[in-house]
Amino acid sequence: MTRFTSVADFDAALAALPPADDAARAAAAGRQARLTKPAGSLGRLEEIALFMAGWRGDPRPRLDDARVVVFAGNHGVAARGVSAFPPSVTAQMVANFAAGGAAINALADAAGLSLTVVPLTLELPTGDITHEAAMSEAECLDALDAGATAVTAGIDLLVPGEMGIGNTTPAAALCAASFDGGAAAWVGPGTGVAGAALVAKREAIDAALACHADATSAFERLRRLGGREIAAIAGMVLAARHARVPVLLDGFITGAALAPLAAAQPRIVDHCLAGHVSGEPGHARLLDRLGLRPLLALDMRLGEASGAAVAAGVVRAALAAHDRMATFDQAGVSEA
Repeated sequence: MTRFTSVADFDAALAALPPADDAARAAAAGRQARLTKPAGSLGRLEEIALFMAGWRGDPRPRLDDARVVVFAGNHGVAARGVSAFPPSVTAQMVANFAAGGAAINALADAAGLSLTVVPLTLELPTGDITHEAAMSEAECLDALDAGATAVTAGIDLLVPGEMGIGNTTPAAALCAASFDGGAAAWVGPGTGVAGAALVAKREAIDAALACHADATSAFERLRRLGGREIAAIAGMVLAARHARVPVLLDGFITGAALAPLAAAQPRIVDHCLAGHVSGEPGHARLLDRLGLRPLLALDMRLGEASGAAVAAGVVRAALAAHDRMATFDQAGVSEA
């Protein structure tokens, strides 16, 4: 199991990313070529099946254990009015998840995904990134490790989610610091802010970028500009790579968690699928920078892993077709 007890652990894990199982992918491709359909006629469903085969090391992969893990954290910058909701809503939504009343509860159940919610020190917001680091080194490592511990044996697919009032602000700051463009290129309405509140959000991001301009490593950008739930997602995705567990990403926040890692090591997203492109303006730009093509475009912008949970149904369909269809030989169907 990958753990992050030091910055050196994190740096080493990011520097040495294992590849997919090419033999399993080739065997899956061989099976695809024998299924009773014209070659390529299932489009991206065929690509998804081969992707899953390579990362699970199985020519006929299944989703027997697919999990949503939602990390929750609070942000000091939220006090600057960058969200339409108060920070107290984070804990209230965690309670709603526990009671089964949130969108992700319904969508995870519909997609056959188990759901775990991990609140991360909600009583202690991160530092206000406009003038201080979001986390100490120890706090960032704890958050990374919280994500890593969610990667346990036997998982077929991981779907990271987040809850944190104000977290589109650090997400935009991470994207701008990692991929340039300034606040204007990455800021969006988040929970629905507009007018003066949107201006305040842009100003907060600009101030954060100026304050932390000397943060150039992946770890330091996460530590100084991110949040606990954002770092936890980064830790989970990095640990999943070392366990060769494929990841289905949700929206802007989950993608932004990978921005500083991808700036340093673009191959970090090789084991990831983009579940959807959200209605948050910066998300399409971010997916382009990450080199990921979304499976769905439904104008969703809720977070919680909600869009990825819907996309999990597409992954299930891809694997069902790949596993259950008959070959030409089995069906007695003539080939072209």
